[in-house]
Amino acid sequence: MSATGRHRFAMYWAAGCGGCDISVLNLNEAILDVADAFDIVFWPAVMDAKYADVQAMPDGSIDLTLFSGGIRNSENAEMARLLRRKSAILVAFGSCANEGCIPGLANLSTVADMLDIVYEGPTMDNPDHIRPGSRTIVPEGELHLPALGTLLRTLDQVVDVDYRIPGCPPETERIAEVVGLLTAALEGKAELPPRGSVVGAGHSTVCDQCQRERHVKRITQFSRLQALPSLDPALCLLEQGIPCNGSATRDGCGAKCPLAGAPCIGCYGPADGVVDFGSRLLSAFASVVDATEPDEIDRILDGLPDPVGQFYRFSLAGSLLRGARAVRTVPASAGAPR
Repeated sequence: MSATGRHRFAMYWAAGCGGCDISVLNLNEAILDVADAFDIVFWPAVMDAKYADVQAMPDGSIDLTLFSGGIRNSENAEMARLLRRKSAILVAFGSCANEGCIPGLANLSTVADMLDIVYEGPTMDNPDHIRPGSRTIVPEGELHLPALGTLLRTLDQVVDVDYRIPGCPPETERIAEVVGLLTAALEGKAELPPRGSVVGAGHSTVCDQCQRERHVKRITQFSRLQALPSLDPALCLLEQGIPCNGSATRDGCGAKCPLAGAPCIGCYGPADGVVDFGSRLLSAFASVVDATEPDEIDRILDGLPDPVGQFYRFSLAGSLLRGARAVRTVPASAGAPR
């Protein structure tokens, strides 16, 4: 607790898009409740902050830290370890920190391949084949560029995590619930959930939240929404041949996408008991394919235009696979985060 008598709050943005910070700011007036309960001591997205300020804080002195984004480079890893030491409660906030999310799909490519795409790709004019260096000298001194790791990692693959809030990004109303619960617990008015718990989400699946009618699913063809002449507004999307990930995805979002006529894409991560999201979803899809002959089964499954994106869009880095075999077997480059 700070000298003002308020608890100390921090939020950090690693390898991610920044949407998690926006989802917290979307608390609107409720952000004032956070300001009443906490002194914000570190939040680079909304205030001037220096890493040296965090390093100078006593270990464990930050009461609550929300850590968003995955661990892609040495700076991300260094900050994860620093904030773990300084924080009493460290929360993996959002899909990137928990599963790797969209940045985790880069685990299908080596660092060399990614740099080739960025610096030698069709949209880049780079006749001198310039690549970023690891260090450069400027009048103020020497600058260092963080080293890219072989794989993007989830936060819990680098440090211990106390709680997890899923979502891409987490729904704002669920954030308010969690911050309220943790604040009450810090003030002795409530009990903290068991360490390691998923908070700000449910314990079942999006299908259980979805109000669409469900019958016996037998799929003879997978289709994209734009390929269908019309869509039944009341019937389960999967029964209409739309690949919907609700059967493997944790509830807590309110099933907003299916209710709006769009398939669940899995942004709230695996439901309770699901060890590997992609494996569970593949099993669910295979179980409804209305075919017995291998050629016919292949034809139906070929209707999924992007299997990796369908099954591991959000979860590749945190899955049993973690990435392509060719990437996982590449030795880490010198200085890469470990």
